[in-house]
Amino acid sequence: MVLLSCFGELLVNDRALIVKYNGEYFFPTYGKILTGKDFGLGYDYEVNYRALEHLFDEEKTGNWVLMPAVPYSPFESNYHSNEYPPTSPSFEQKHYLGTDNIGRDILARLFYGFRITMGGALVYLVFTYLIGIVIGCSMGYAGGAFDLTVQRLIEIWSNLPFLYIVIIVTSIVRPNIAILLAIIVLFSWTSMTYYMRTATYKEKARDYVASARILGASNSRLIFVHILPNALSTLVTFVPFSIAAAITALTALDFLGFGLPPPTPSWGELLRQGTKNLNAPWIVSSAFIALVFVLTLVTFVGEAIREAFDPKKFTVYDA
Repeated sequence: MVLLSCFGELLVNDRALIVKYNGEYFFPTYGKILTGKDFGLGYDYEVNYRALEHLFDEEKTGNWVLMPAVPYSPFESNYHSNEYPPTSPSFEQKHYLGTDNIGRDILARLFYGFRITMGGALVYLVFTYLIGIVIGCSMGYAGGAFDLTVQRLIEIWSNLPFLYIVIIVTSIVRPNIAILLAIIVLFSWTSMTYYMRTATYKEKARDYVASARILGASNSRLIFVHILPNALSTLVTFVPFSIAAAITALTALDFLGFGLPPPTPSWGELLRQGTKNLNAPWIVSSAFIALVFVLTLVTFVGEAIREAFDPKKFTVYDA
């Protein structure tokens, strides 16, 4: 799903994949903006490829348009047959999950919302682990007064109200994905330090570390070559659950109205919109099912990783 989302414009997009016009081929999806004049029409703004496809089908001159499976962008409002949105799912109009309250295709917004959310979750994972590993490993290796001091600072930092800070920041600046991720990371790295601190304490006391120290290994070599690779194995099992936590946090902030600004496609915004339009159940049900489905897949991946690193399952004892 992540790989498919990287090439999402080939699956969900209002631009054509290929246009054949007068023996010449055009590739608008990743190319330049083509206007109506490029296809013999009387306007100089970007062409509507769905209308162009319909026009070519009526003319029967050998010109044709190949559209993506979902020929809509997540931002455009669509009105069909004078029906006021939200409109129910329709295979004829290729609104497979219907439209929202201003006529935007729900499947397109779910698809691009997944790409934004999953991309944000992966960035969150990298920075949370980076900060947590550096600080936690330093605490575990140094110990003593440094360890106690940093622990007290982390406890103070953990007591800051996350939601209130988000409200204050979003009231001052226009939030974007970078600002939201920075806030979430700043309040999420603390738990990782405890796991890393404990693992470093345990590994530091083992014989192979003492042997390396006797052989003259420096502190940096002890940490990065010996302790860190052995301590990280326990943290790998937390990776999928950290991604699930990031997805949930971003969705919750969007649902509460403190997340990404409109018209950014967002699962939380669809959930909020669906709860306000219960007469259109396809909105909230589509977003809810997509969220549960993705979180379930992430949980299954996490369980598989946990089993792969479980020493009790793969250790063989000889009599």
